[in-house]
Amino acid sequence: MMKIAFAVVALLAVAAQAYEHEDYHSHPSYKFEYGVKDPHTGDHKSQWEHRDGDVVKGQYTLEEADGTHRVVEYSSDKHNGFQAHVKRVGHAHHPEVYGHHEGGHSYGGHGHGKGSSYANGNLYFHH
Repeated sequence: MMKIAFAVVALLAVAAQAYEHEDYHSHPSYKFEYGVKDPHTGDHKSQWEHRDGDVVKGQYTLEEADGTHRVVEYSSDKHNGFQAHVKRVGHAHHPEVYGHHEGGHSYGGHGHGKGSSYANGNLYFHH
């Protein structure tokens, strides 16, 4: 039993010694990027980011419901803090036809396309 206790104390001493020599001021550096392009859901977006020390730069884009693309370029550093520049690219387009569709039903009870309405807590379905 004494040998086990001594071994545990020795391991804790080694762990503590390693912990004390941890460099908390190391130079952080990374790069990443990802993207999604799902034709089924229409989810289209991407992002990249680079960090070198205290300087971070990145960009993300996403497709808005109106067909435009939002592009956000951002940076952060000690001297300027966080800054973001947002751009909208493209022209918004909306469906020109609203209401009942030929041969089908309009869901939502208000004749505005196929969506359901939760306005005022009511949900209408027409059959």
